[in-house]
Amino acid sequence: MSCAALLRLQTAIAVPRLLGAGSSSSSCGRRWRSEPCTPQPSPVRIGCASGFWGDTAASVPQLLYGGKLDFLVFDYLSEITMSLLATAKARSPDLGYTPDFVLTAMAPYIKDIHRKGVRVVSNAGGMNPLACAAAVQQVAKKAGIDLKIAAVTGDDLMGELNSIKESVSKGENGKLFPENIQSMNVYLGARPISRALDLGADVVVTGRCVDSSLVLGPLIHSFGWNRDEFSLLASGSLAGHLIECGAQCTGGIFTDWHSVPDWHNIGFPIVECSSDGSFIVSKPRNTGGLLSFGTVAEQLVYEIGNPKEYLLPDVICDFSQVSLTEIPGSEGGAVKAQGAKGLPPSTFYKVNAAYLDGFRATACCPVGGPKAIEKGRRTAESILERTRIMFDQLGYEDYSEINLQILGSEETYGPHARKKKDDGPREVVIWLAVLHKQKKAVEIFSREIAPAGTGMAPGLTGIVGGRPKVSPVLKPFFFLYPKQNVKIDIFMNGQHVEIFEEDLSFTSDAAISHDETPSQEELKDLPSGPHVYRLEDLAYTRSGDKGNSANIGVVARHPLYYPYLKKALTAQAIEGYFQHILETKQPEERLVTRYELPGIYGLNFVLKNALGGGGTASLRSDPQGKAFGQMLLDFQIKNVPDLKSLVE
Repeated sequence: MSCAALLRLQTAIAVPRLLGAGSSSSSCGRRWRSEPCTPQPSPVRIGCASGFWGDTAASVPQLLYGGKLDFLVFDYLSEITMSLLATAKARSPDLGYTPDFVLTAMAPYIKDIHRKGVRVVSNAGGMNPLACAAAVQQVAKKAGIDLKIAAVTGDDLMGELNSIKESVSKGENGKLFPENIQSMNVYLGARPISRALDLGADVVVTGRCVDSSLVLGPLIHSFGWNRDEFSLLASGSLAGHLIECGAQCTGGIFTDWHSVPDWHNIGFPIVECSSDGSFIVSKPRNTGGLLSFGTVAEQLVYEIGNPKEYLLPDVICDFSQVSLTEIPGSEGGAVKAQGAKGLPPSTFYKVNAAYLDGFRATACCPVGGPKAIEKGRRTAESILERTRIMFDQLGYEDYSEINLQILGSEETYGPHARKKKDDGPREVVIWLAVLHKQKKAVEIFSREIAPAGTGMAPGLTGIVGGRPKVSPVLKPFFFLYPKQNVKIDIFMNGQHVEIFEEDLSFTSDAAISHDETPSQEELKDLPSGPHVYRLEDLAYTRSGDKGNSANIGVVARHPLYYPYLKKALTAQAIEGYFQHILETKQPEERLVTRYELPGIYGLNFVLKNALGGGGTASLRSDPQGKAFGQMLLDFQIKNVPDLKSLVE
């Protein structure tokens, strides 16, 4: 590249913050004046010990004894988890919460939590917050300590099912309100949590709420942020978003996984938040993992849609200009985040309902030997043909849906699979998942897997997990519901103490439109060259899910790479790359939307109808799109200059 071309490139893009560089600023904006500064509240330290139901129990002691915390939060819930908890509560009214919170998180450490004065907030209540709080109360009583344990209820709308069906005809994407509703929960916000803390709660247990509210609630309580201080609320929500998935922001599932040390002792995240909304992400000393621009930036783009319009009950967040600055000299790494902006929230809550839509089972069978792919596929097709004959004899209809994959053949990559030079791998796994309206039909399928081991191809070595389990299919249905219709109650040690009422004077239903198509005009004079790079050479990626949509976040490794990513990674290019997994519902439907995050030199792609129904409804081996970002790493960025030499 010529000097003139390089100059054009460097001036064509803004590079206000080189990665790892930052400017120091006074904690009081009036120091240059003669007036004295008003004393600022001390920073608040919040650690997250769980990113999902089933996370490691090793997180609690490292945060409790090495984190110097004010608050310890546990995030357990997802759409899938809520479906599982709804099923559990249907079996017994005493169930429906996550027992791990009581048995492995609280019981072994409750005396030290009390002694250290650490306050606990968790959505472990799931479908049954009162039962969860009562179980924690029993743990405290057995330990001989006195704790105020609050439960926040009101997210469960099943008692209003009939009236809601009359008032809500359609939900997200225009879907009709379904029959066979099994659960229906509002995503509550942070204010009920902060109010419970105001009332003196040592432990706050909630049901469904937005994940970030577990952190925003304590910050509102600690700093007294008002309902109309929207940028502060957005900053607190960003802090919650970054640590809500636990070790995912401290090196877990990082693109550069090979650079992350000591997975066995990976540190869980801590945010040290100031009253001005800025905060630092760190982890306990002497723990593994990694905190860097890349690890935190990946989590920023995880499971978001439009970064300028991240909708929460307390605030609409704009994360597009958020900056992340590595703090040098910090043991294990630390990253400062700032720049979130906020707008008034809407007068509606988002609701996640789950409805019964048949039954499913999945068979996983390893197959070894020559021509393993061919043997595996013929085996699976023969099982399907045999069971269909049985269905016909019994008068059953055909399967509602089938998903057959031969894992090891790279068929999940579609046209991007690497071609085999010989007969392919000698080890594969059959993934055969089915959906049927009748449970008895799926039970027949489950019984007919094992006979393949003696009557079909050689080399089928077993069935992973034994005979496939038949389980109900609970599909998600999302809709909006007026906040004024939701009754939120706060209980303390089992006694009702307050009805919490949302203040709707700080809300707005004004339309916000940031869904513009990015222009490529600014990139037309971008210097070109003869080089080709894999996306992994130039960027980090992280992917996740929301219902039946997936998102893939792409973050440039260096600001100079960003314009080339914007030029190559258009919405049309990503839609073409993933065409084999996208399901078109309507002609000419746009399935991929691109959003920009210039603050971190990032792009976010939302892939619609990408997960085969998503969550518990999908029959795919990757129902949450966890591998989509990894699949994109092989995307080729062509006709570019020697970018690596520019940043060395």
